[in-house]
Amino acid sequence: MPSRGRLDLSHDQLDLALLLHGGPVLERWTVPSEAALIDSSSPLFRVISGDQVLTGHSPDARVWDIRAEDKEGSTQTMIAIAYTDSHLEVDLHLRVYHGTALVEQWVTVRNIGGRPVRIDRVDSFALHLPAAPYQLLSFSSAWGAEFEGTCRPLDGTVVLGSQSGRSSNGAHPFFALSRGDEKLAGSVAWSGNWTVRFEPDTRGYSVSGGVSGWQFHVELPPGGELEAPHVALALAAGDLDELAGQYHRVGRQHWYPANSTSRRLPLEWNHWWSYEDRSIDETAFRANVEAAARLGLELCTLDAGWFGDSDAGATWTDFRGDWDRVNRARFPSGMRALSDHVHERGLLFGLWCEIEGLGGQAALQASRPELAAMRDGVGLGYICFGCPDAREWAAATLERLITDYRCDWIKLDFNLDPGAGCNRTDHGHGPGDGLFAHYRGYYSVLDGVRARQPEVMLENCSSGGLRMDLGMMHHTHLTFLSDPDWPEHNLQVFWGATLMLAPEVCLQWGLSEWITPHPHQTFDPLDPALKPHQIDYRIRTALLGAAGFSLRLPDLPAWIAERVAFHAQLYKESIRRFVRDGDLYRLTGSPRRDGTGDRWSAFQYSLPEEHLLVVFRLPGAGRRRTLFPRGLKAEKRYQLTVLAGEHRRRRGSSLLDEGLPVDWLREEDSAIIFLREDDSE
Repeated sequence: MPSRGRLDLSHDQLDLALLLHGGPVLERWTVPSEAALIDSSSPLFRVISGDQVLTGHSPDARVWDIRAEDKEGSTQTMIAIAYTDSHLEVDLHLRVYHGTALVEQWVTVRNIGGRPVRIDRVDSFALHLPAAPYQLLSFSSAWGAEFEGTCRPLDGTVVLGSQSGRSSNGAHPFFALSRGDEKLAGSVAWSGNWTVRFEPDTRGYSVSGGVSGWQFHVELPPGGELEAPHVALALAAGDLDELAGQYHRVGRQHWYPANSTSRRLPLEWNHWWSYEDRSIDETAFRANVEAAARLGLELCTLDAGWFGDSDAGATWTDFRGDWDRVNRARFPSGMRALSDHVHERGLLFGLWCEIEGLGGQAALQASRPELAAMRDGVGLGYICFGCPDAREWAAATLERLITDYRCDWIKLDFNLDPGAGCNRTDHGHGPGDGLFAHYRGYYSVLDGVRARQPEVMLENCSSGGLRMDLGMMHHTHLTFLSDPDWPEHNLQVFWGATLMLAPEVCLQWGLSEWITPHPHQTFDPLDPALKPHQIDYRIRTALLGAAGFSLRLPDLPAWIAERVAFHAQLYKESIRRFVRDGDLYRLTGSPRRDGTGDRWSAFQYSLPEEHLLVVFRLPGAGRRRTLFPRGLKAEKRYQLTVLAGEHRRRRGSSLLDEGLPVDWLREEDSAIIFLREDDSE
């Protein structure tokens, strides 16, 4: 970055420096005002080293350099702060995205002394909010229970976070704080342990967070640096969609990796729930590929069960790490033959790999023991990517899988909780930052794969949606939202996930068959007593974002196969362009998987001259719901087309003021409605 010159600003001049280099967006964050949501006395960040607490407003803080650069639709500012009573410097980084009130913030801590310094806590952001009544929206998370939302008055100390070692096992790294119509949202862009604290004080509330300080510390050698996780903060004066829209726009333009496959957004078939590892084999996979091609699907993914010991009864978890071994009892022709078969049918080939996992019977345990993550001498079941040799092995392994098997898509899973992570001291990290180093290393491996194989799609998965965060979405193309996929669950998870993530990076399956009894999905998704509208209702919950199925395709009843094929064509021709490029609005509250919440669920996608509404009437819903579309032009007329139904015209002003009544749906029914500007008389 070009330097603005050597400075010597005291801590109370820092707000002025922010304004000069951050422009009008930061003005909304820092200018003193009785109406301001963020207090100008905010400490901005916090670094704790022993009994030292360093912030942007510490009495001994001196701003000695500011550098700013316009960069790809944003302004990135670095403010270097030295402390006269410390051997540490802190660089405060702020990236303001033009056209939004979203700021990406992080700090870099540097040891400028002659001896090691222990860093015990780093808060990437630390704000002060004036005293007022606030409402806090946050989401807890567990397997099959992702995005369980809670909205409550902010009263007393509230601490959000995860200590499982996976960012969204326990809670999702996102919050939205409201004061009337004013809203502040925050998301920690980190895949490991994180925390956000809301702490009352005599003047209001302190809000701070970043990487979790639980069992975490870093020994910084002389000259050493620590870059803390980034945090994305957004302001809005309106509803939640005003916040979410900023995250979507910035994600699409700046954060999410993209290639031709991700822009295509292919419809997926994956074998897992209907076969798992015990029932999948070469014959079954080939038969499903044939059926997928007939039904109009575009990607076939071979999930776990393809690798390891050549034993038809082998369990996939035991052999994670042995990605050089194919289970020949199940797949006698090998992976390349299957990949070629998929490509000959005009489809893409996807392959599952838990590259971090290390099974108890894996040959890798004995051949490369130096790669294993351990804590206090006990193996943790994964490979520590804080170790340079592990990163080199993982990069070479993924490169071989992609090249030898002609993979178009890699599903990267992670099915365990690392907790505080590895504390070996022979991996290149210290005893207190093993998990931190692992995720930094994993990110670098993913970036290397994308650099070498730019057209391969990388899917993030972790026991469904238990490692879903903006940090991971800087390095993978999309993320799997959850393992189960019954309608209320799909709609609840999608409603919550898209507050933080744009819909096209959210992958869900619809209508899965489970070979194993499921604790939540206790019904038969293909019950022969179901009516076509009920099958459509279930399929359509997956079509809101990136979409897939896990079904025994060759065994589908003809009428259900016809509904799958119909919706595959509908998605490709009419829906996914809205998903990929449209603005998303929630026209209803969130349904809940337990049968409570809003029993109508409706989403709107908006392109410049046309809109798509997808509406669901859940069990227990009233017979009629009036929806109020967003973003219409009052002076325009709109052609309304209900899929397989009526056509009519209404003025935008009428739709905005009076709404669109929906009263023709049965329970477990859905509607797809297109609104297009119509200037004809």
